[in-house]
Amino acid sequence: MRRTALGSGLLLVLGGIVGWGYVSYLDGNIKHGALSFGDQGSVSSDSVGGTALNILLIGSDTRDTAADLSLGGSRSSVGGPAHADVEMLLHVSADRSNASLISIPRDTMVDIPSCTDPTTGTVYPESPHEQITDSLSHGGPGCTVFTWHQLTGIHIDHYMMVDFGGVVSMADAVGGVPVCTDGNVADPYSHLRLTKGTHVIQGVQALEWLRSRHGFGDGSDLYRTQVQHMYLASLMRQLRSGGTLTDPGRMLALADAATKAVTVDDGLDSVARLVGLADQLKNIQPDRLITVTMPYAADPRNPTAWVIPMPGDAERLFAMIRGDVPLDSHGVRAAAAAPPADPAAAPDAVSPDGVRLTVENGSGTPGRATALTSHLRALGYTLVRNGLNAPVREHDTRLSYAPADRAAATAVAAALHLPPDALRESPDAPQPTLVIGSDWTSGGVFPVVVTPSAGAVPTTAAQQSGSENKCARVNPVYSW
Repeated sequence: MRRTALGSGLLLVLGGIVGWGYVSYLDGNIKHGALSFGDQGSVSSDSVGGTALNILLIGSDTRDTAADLSLGGSRSSVGGPAHADVEMLLHVSADRSNASLISIPRDTMVDIPSCTDPTTGTVYPESPHEQITDSLSHGGPGCTVFTWHQLTGIHIDHYMMVDFGGVVSMADAVGGVPVCTDGNVADPYSHLRLTKGTHVIQGVQALEWLRSRHGFGDGSDLYRTQVQHMYLASLMRQLRSGGTLTDPGRMLALADAATKAVTVDDGLDSVARLVGLADQLKNIQPDRLITVTMPYAADPRNPTAWVIPMPGDAERLFAMIRGDVPLDSHGVRAAAAAPPADPAAAPDAVSPDGVRLTVENGSGTPGRATALTSHLRALGYTLVRNGLNAPVREHDTRLSYAPADRAAATAVAAALHLPPDALRESPDAPQPTLVIGSDWTSGGVFPVVVTPSAGAVPTTAAQQSGSENKCARVNPVYSW
């Protein structure tokens, strides 16, 4: 009995050492870096203290290794600027009941903000009206994160980036993903060749599917985002039903492949943190996952090649994500935290001509600081100073103030009809400062914002449910 007990104890100790060693090995695989090259502001919570989770998924076209180069692209691109050919935001609700996956096409024209690479110190100047795919070449994924935040106003918590070789290794580790086409397809650029119907693809063929654009739809990147959504929705169903999550061998293979394949932000730099993240996603059912492509319109500067976010509809979709509004119709909006007291109800009387205030324009609309400065002076706030442009572009309008200036700040907020959450107490604020965001592009009073109801996705946003089995529409030019 003593021998048995000693042997069992030794096995447990050895097992623990081996387990610890393997986790350390996996941790060593993980490449990571800074989350964002710019300030994303604070995050608000719901009524029970929960916060939504936003993860930017990036597919890089880098071909700096022999493996990546053998999978596609030209040798002239080796060592050149990287591009974020795939950009999707995974939003998980604060109560972890539903999720949304939003793609922005790679040829969408945006303003890429100034980014400083924290590793090299290289400063990349602001690039107005440039393809969003180029943001990755401005110092790395941290600039892509900040570009997304500047465009959408969404706070991004993490990023995950994968290259060609990573897609192949992870597709192999999963064991294959079912996909469907409505006809025979042969794409000479991605080399994908399939007959009509359903196929289980993995490895290189999975990469070919995700890269194919000529062979599907209208042959552009705009439909390719939908084809990628079909793959990811099917992958989610496969992981839930195929036994991968309960098979230790397959899970080890997937963990090994994933830690080698992805580059993540510093907040996901260990297996423990990645497992914790996965644990937050495990209960989401496929029918509570909605994938969408950002509504877009032809760019007037180059309508045959570039697109821009569709005015109105794109912002409506972004507002749903910011407000944690479910994109599926059978969801309910998460309860919001109780707002602070209405500024108009502030008990302290303040004389407008004694209020010192700086107004800065972070909206991207020329002349907004000048216009609101004039408007406030006309209301009797004669000491208002025009601070011209804010240091960076802002989405949300905010009025920062020190505790001693609360009465003055609330008086200004009431005069401008600012929402309660625009007031931000800041002990370091030398005097109240109003930064105008892109949510207020005209007028002297803040516009009334109506948050869309659950499921009210703009009809211009191509969408599908994670429970749908869709077939990709083959481009007749590349059918056989």
